[in-house]
Amino acid sequence: MKTLKQLLDERPREPLAVSPDDSVFSALELMAKHDVGAVLAMRDGRLAGIFSERDYARKGILFGKSSKETLVREIMTEKVLYVRPEQTTDDAMALMTERRVRHLPVLDTNQRVIGVVSIGDLVKETISEQAFLIQQLEQYIAS
Repeated sequence: MKTLKQLLDERPREPLAVSPDDSVFSALELMAKHDVGAVLAMRDGRLAGIFSERDYARKGILFGKSSKETLVREIMTEKVLYVRPEQTTDDAMALMTERRVRHLPVLDTNQRVIGVVSIGDLVKETISEQAFLIQQLEQYIAS
């Protein structure tokens, strides 16, 4: 079982961020360009919220906030759950399942964002770990 730091180190990619004052469409374009389901909303280098496709679908489309003038802050989730780098992938998966969230920022002790994990990242990691264990078991049985 890996820590979130180990998982993030394997795929070094800076988290994508927008300003809460950016337009929703610029955030959606950034997400589409990088094929991600969420971006961080950052203000003055601090985490202000998360803007996700899910939030946009729920708040933007359903409540008619999809005009070009709509800002990220009108749709983003402000009370963001986060995890620490020393937590395990299992801990993050349990939190995401319990709270029904799809993306968690990883914050260091200084409250700086060092990465983001998604439910997809954690599912891939779980499948990879299980495949490795099955391979080890097959080798053990064969010997």
